[in-house]
This record gives sequence, structure tokens and C-alpha cells, in this order.
Amino acid sequence: MESTDYLLLLLGMGLVTYIPRWIPLFFLTRRSLSPMIVQWLDLIPAAILSALLLPALVTTGEPLHFTLYLPQLWVAVPTLIFALWTRSLGGTVVLGMFLFWMANKFIF
Repeated sequence: MESTDYLLLLLGMGLVTYIPRWIPLFFLTRRSLSPMIVQWLDLIPAAILSALLLPALVTTGEPLHFTLYLPQLWVAVPTLIFALWTRSLGGTVVLGMFLFWMANKFIF
């Protein structure tokens, strides 16, 4: 590929990333959203995170199969409870890392 091709590719990737974010901002900045829509929008990050994490926590192998004996799953449960209880991002990360280390060292 020539350098102009790379430049066009970079420009195109920037546009397809920027435009879907810009359109809602442009049309919704002057409007107030209903509380129901705001509550629904607040749930989107949690839904995306759980959709990304759950398969990694309960599947393993090639081909993928369901199992409950993964250290990631057993560490995720108390870490999630701690996160919901304290709402502390730093504490949750430290606890999760510590529990994962403990699980790999002593249990699995």
C-alpha cells in the first residue's frame, strides 16, 4: 500500500468512529431526555461489560465448553460483591488481583 492509501484508510477509520458519536450529540444536546431514557442509558455500560466478561468467566477449551471450575469465575464473584458494597474502583482492582493470585497459588 502506498502512503496515500494509508492516509485515506486512517481518515476513513476516523470518520466511521467520529460520526456515530457526533450525530447523537448534535441532535440531543438541546433536548432534555425523559428520566426513563436516562435510566436506560445508565444501564448500557454494565450490559456491555457483562456481555464481554461472562463468556470469559464460564467457558474454556477448544472448542469452547461451559465449566464452573475456572479461577476467574471464583475470583469474580467476591470481587463483584466487594465492588457493589464499596463502590471503590481501586479497592476492587486490588482485591481482584489479590484473590486471583491467591486462587492460582493455593487452589488451582
